[in-house]
This record gives sequence, C-alpha cells and structure tokens, in this order.
Amino acid sequence: MNRETHNIDPVYDSGSRILILGSFPSVKSREAEFFYAHPQNRFWRVIAAVCGCGAPESVNEKREMLLNNHIALWDVIKSCEIDGSSDSSIKAAEVNDFERIFSAAPIAAVFANGSAAHALYRRYVGENITRLPSTSPANAAWSIDRLIGAWSVIREYIR
Repeated sequence: MNRETHNIDPVYDSGSRILILGSFPSVKSREAEFFYAHPQNRFWRVIAAVCGCGAPESVNEKREMLLNNHIALWDVIKSCEIDGSSDSSIKAAEVNDFERIFSAAPIAAVFANGSAAHALYRRYVGENITRLPSTSPANAAWSIDRLIGAWSVIREYIR
C-alpha cells in the first residue's frame, strides 16, 4: 500500500454556495490531475443534468460549469495510504483544510459523493454533511436517472 498525496486544487470561488466532497481522487483522477476523470464515473453527467446544461468535456468546461452553478468541489482526504482507488483501503488519513473554502465562500451546505466521503468527513471534520449516492461505476445499483433524481436536492442551493 502506497502513501499518496492529493494533487488537485479545490474548485471554488466567492460565489460558491455548496461544497461537494469526494473521499480521495482515484488513480485516473490523480493521473489527470482533475476530479472524476475515470470515464465510467457518472459525476459530470449527473451534475450537468441537475444544473440543466450539457455534459462538460474539458477541465475548463467542468470548472466553469461548477462555478457558474455556485458549486465548490474537493475531497475530504489530503493524503493517505491507499491501495489503488479503493476507498475501503484508506488508512492513516490526513484531512484537507476546509477553512480556506469556508472563509472565502458563503457555503450553505456540504454534500458527500458516497458513503466513504460521508463517513470520513463525519469522523475527521464534523456532522454537517449530507450523503448522496456515489456516482462511481462501482455503485451499479443506481442508474443514471436514479442518481440524477437523488442529486437534485442540490438544486435549491444553486439557483
């Protein structure tokens, strides 16, 4: 098991109203140096549908879509021991400093992309987080339409 360090800067600005957190970037995301880079992850399609826009393709389009919809994006863990991309293998976690986002933006709600991010945030940071179903391809029980329905709860914060 290797110790890995988060290599992706958070996406946020002074207009961000919600913060969406993953656990720790996948191998593909660490290689691409941007969030949810695995082609099978449904995050970008879900967020685009909830925001009522087309799915972004480039990193700049993804960043622009988030910021235009008042969404901040990051991960709970700054560094950890992890086996590949397996959340269940995370050990010796060090948590990101969320104060940099909370002090710069009027964040009204924090959402976790899946149970691992939810549990890690609650363990290390606090209880003020809402768990949404994971957009990971490993969460095969949830169809894209079902995910969009569940993730639609963020609409009240981004409009």
